[in-house]
Amino acid sequence: MKLMTKAIEKKLPALYSQDGKDPKDVKIIAKFFHPMSSYTFYATEGERNEDGDLIMFGYVRSQFNELGYVSLKEMEAVRVRGLPMERDMYFENHTLADVKERRL
Repeated sequence: MKLMTKAIEKKLPALYSQDGKDPKDVKIIAKFFHPMSSYTFYATEGERNEDGDLIMFGYVRSQFNELGYVSLKEMEAVRVRGLPMERDMYFENHTLADVKERRL
């Protein structure tokens, strides 16, 4: 499975475009996770940088929960016990507030 599709990438707002918005108004565009760890990334923004990598911003749920950036190339390179990162194909219609309040 591809982690990122053109359709999902088109839905990602530009980086920094949602600064200062209420978490209830910030839509999560995609959810990525690793099946062998507690790492989950909820992407809310993203854009390509000069070398063509997609840099995404969103909420990271892991050992520590925080807002942060992740590179698509880095995510694609992750392997734990031979398994790669995955995209939740059924994830839709949630906000940053839902994630931060642990409703998902």
